[in-house]
Amino acid sequence: MTIAHSLIGRGALAALAATVSLALPAQADSDALAEAIAGKHRTAAYVERDPYRNPMKTLSLFDVQPDHTVVEIWPGGGWYTEILAPYLRKEGKLIAAHYDSSDTQASYRPRSRAGFEKKLAANKRVYGKVEIGSLMIDEESREVVIGAAEANSVDRVVTFRNAHGWRSRGIDDAVFEHFFEILKSGGKLGIVQHMADPEQDWLSKNIGYVGRDYVIAKATQAGFMLEAEGFFNRNPLDTKRHEGGVWQLPPNLRGLETEEEKAASRAIGESERMTLVFVKP
Repeated sequence: MTIAHSLIGRGALAALAATVSLALPAQADSDALAEAIAGKHRTAAYVERDPYRNPMKTLSLFDVQPDHTVVEIWPGGGWYTEILAPYLRKEGKLIAAHYDSSDTQASYRPRSRAGFEKKLAANKRVYGKVEIGSLMIDEESREVVIGAAEANSVDRVVTFRNAHGWRSRGIDDAVFEHFFEILKSGGKLGIVQHMADPEQDWLSKNIGYVGRDYVIAKATQAGFMLEAEGFFNRNPLDTKRHEGGVWQLPPNLRGLETEEEKAASRAIGESERMTLVFVKP
């Protein structure tokens, strides 16, 4: 008999073990996540991007658990929404904080929001429990006009390839502060962003790439601590020196006219990206 057995007895030890096991933190459910990624509801063109975007590794690093309340920031056409919605449907909650319909600070925003709403309305089985909200920041005052969620109310905030827009419009401080506000203590912020080289000039013009140290500094300034980093979304073939910025790469191929140009860009693949996890103490 061990010392622990002799001191507290077998029954008490069993009760203690049960208590300890219940207290252990849950983790992302890899089987449920794999099922969501393999879902037949997903857009075929989106599935083609999986090798570049690594959704299993990314959401596992972000430790998105099935019972979490998750805010997805500015989800665009819903690439990650297609995965998060079924994954969180039974036990959790997905808040898709899109552009607000009234936000005309960029002309495409109301149109993007309308397309997203139409997409979700067309498949209630998958998206019926998604809460469509807004995140709107006045770009003159740099104040939050419509928040993504209530303070201290969510387990995860996730955002994909949005940080260049915050920086170019001067709202990055407000954005990170809002993320910190709405997360619970111990909650995490997961960011995927096109990553500039340390010596690259990405500040003078919006090329889509942002400095890794810059993102970490902004998050830290807001109160976050860097917890983890993934390197699986890196792409050494990406020179990051594209005349049309990151949008010259797949899937956009912006500004490319000849098939030869497009083929060369496709051979590079999607951009090199940082994948960072921050925690709210």
